Amino acid sequence: MSRLLYRLGKAAAMRPWRSVAVWVVLVGAMAGLAGVAGGALHDDYTQSGSGSQKARDLLEERFPALSGADARVVVHARTGRVDPGALAAAGARLRTLPHVSAVDPALLSPDGRTALLTVRYSVQVTELAPKETVDRLKSATRNLDAAGYQIEFGGQVPENVTAPGGVAEGVGIVAALVVLFLAFGSVVAAGLPLAVALAGLGAGVSGVTLLAAFTDVSTTAPTLAVMVGLGVGIDYALFILTRHREGLAEGLDVPEAAGRAIATAGQSVIFAGFTVLLALCGLVLSRNPVYMTMGFATGLVVAFTVASAVTLLPAVLGLAGRRVLRRRDRAPGATVHADSPRVRRWAEHVGRRPWAWLLAGLVLMTTLAAPALGMRTWPSDASSEPESNTVRRAYDLVADGFGPGANGPLIVAVDLRKTGADTLPALRDRIARTDGVVSVTPPQLSPGRDAAVLVATPRYGPQDERAPAVVDRIRAHDLPPGAEITGLTAAYVDLSRSLSDRLWPMIGAVVATSFVMLMLVFRSLVAPLKAAAMNLLSIGAAYGVLTAVFQWGWGAGLLGLPHGVPVSSLILLPMFAVLFGVSMDYEVFLLSRVREEWLRHGDARGSVSSGLAATGRVISSAALIMVAVFLGFAADPGLVIKQMGVGLAVAVALDATVVRLVLVPAAMALLGRANWWLPKPLARVLPEIGPHGSPDAADAGHEREPAPAR
Repeated sequence: MSRLLYRLGKAAAMRPWRSVAVWVVLVGAMAGLAGVAGGALHDDYTQSGSGSQKARDLLEERFPALSGADARVVVHARTGRVDPGALAAAGARLRTLPHVSAVDPALLSPDGRTALLTVRYSVQVTELAPKETVDRLKSATRNLDAAGYQIEFGGQVPENVTAPGGVAEGVGIVAALVVLFLAFGSVVAAGLPLAVALAGLGAGVSGVTLLAAFTDVSTTAPTLAVMVGLGVGIDYALFILTRHREGLAEGLDVPEAAGRAIATAGQSVIFAGFTVLLALCGLVLSRNPVYMTMGFATGLVVAFTVASAVTLLPAVLGLAGRRVLRRRDRAPGATVHADSPRVRRWAEHVGRRPWAWLLAGLVLMTTLAAPALGMRTWPSDASSEPESNTVRRAYDLVADGFGPGANGPLIVAVDLRKTGADTLPALRDRIARTDGVVSVTPPQLSPGRDAAVLVATPRYGPQDERAPAVVDRIRAHDLPPGAEITGLTAAYVDLSRSLSDRLWPMIGAVVATSFVMLMLVFRSLVAPLKAAAMNLLSIGAAYGVLTAVFQWGWGAGLLGLPHGVPVSSLILLPMFAVLFGVSMDYEVFLLSRVREEWLRHGDARGSVSSGLAATGRVISSAALIMVAVFLGFAADPGLVIKQMGVGLAVAVALDATVVRLVLVPAAMALLGRANWWLPKPLARVLPEIGPHGSPDAADAGHEREPAPAR
């Protein structure tokens, strides 16, 4: 592969406009196709076999009016009571809106100051345009607003209205430009990685839109794909550009330096991207359509960013010439120091006292990870939104007027073909006597009178720690055959437990496949084990910080949250997959250079110092860029993306500092030549794969490995 990449990189640098033209056509064509044939985003949280899913299926079959989306219009009188006549007039107008199948009779709170109008739609929320639908709700309730009532909106439709995007991406791009300029001291060098990453990102995002035309793609998948693609895309281009600048500093001409950079760092980029793709493939084990499409969408964007780094970047390097160097470094005879003497001295210092630094790093990381032992994972609801959001104000008004459980009623669907209608009064009484249930409505029969629905109002809100126990008690003691519970709280219970159950199998599969790949790449058993352990440590620390910031509320105010909230169970699987892949990126880049030095000199400890000195500055710059990109997404109004941004930023920061600068050099110094130990029978079977390639294209693929310690 190294020879092929060398020829590809050199040819692109020598004839740059061909590659640039191909990418311009590719990005333009994909954007055009996405605009014409792209599909709409769709969240599919189907949980086959769960109780809530069985109940939803029964509702869809027997109660069409109850199976679609819903919206809540909350009316509050600032003084006095709500006028029933005004409510009736508003209800009549709401019934005339598109896709509205029914409007439930208005519910008045005991004090008469708050009223609730539930609007039911004949289609699912993903088939509606939430912003346009909410605008129609506002128009239909204008008489109430004119009468001086406070009008707020909740339910599925308003909660699916997303704020305009672009701010997080803009923050990340500006931060990346600043870091790149400080690292390279050249405007051209700073702009190239960003331009190449944006080209890959543009093609990848268009591909995600096209993918949505053939399968369901979740509404959060493009945001996650942009977050990861922007970070890794800049990083991949940065690593290749750094190697190219080293070649120019050694006196190589531009095409030769570009070819060697692609043959070495470019090959590392391909393997690093493959590790990310492997980790994302682990989301398939979730068996949840939303997370599977998150993996597919993000993987598609990562693949395009890798392609742009190894094909488009050498072309723009050819166009830029020696302008990627600082102005003072372009002069004849100028000396450019690629290595960082400060990082080398640090690595040697750690290598002289490996036990002390290893223990210090482990203590720090385990301390940060400790809060994760008490992590409570739960999907977010409207109570987690800032008070400026109408869905949060609607939630609070309902909780104050009807009790917190009214925000998450439990819908009991009964199949009367399996249970007689004469059992319904007793069923209602049993549920009403269940600890934690406030009230139960009389049974409502389906049009075919072959199914019934009872609505139980729990004492606790959907996010309350006691709410799952209420669902469990009803399921364990009160339900006859053919009856199941659904509703927001019940669906949250099933989803949270399903995702938690599948987290560990996914972790095992991702770690195992990554271990096998790194064993093939580095021809070692020890290096992959160490890499997996270090990556799990940084991920555990990120989970711990997430718990402290969000669940304990230490950073809630800074992030625009009203109070501490559980860690969203929706982020556990995708966050692990992304973090493990990104951590492996840095491991591949660092170990590739360390192994290159090891193959060249056979000095186990010296190769660590040299490899870290050669990559320390660029890994730090890359990590700083990625942290800035991820923190930009921490400002996203959506709680899932906010938590994902904070978690990814923390993990990358710890990985690039504590792990790469302390734990890795300390552990490798202690292991010495054993870092590259591989049993001889296994060595004879494994293929020769070198992620670092060969700096000399003429010798690509013919490196001789020193004999490992026995």
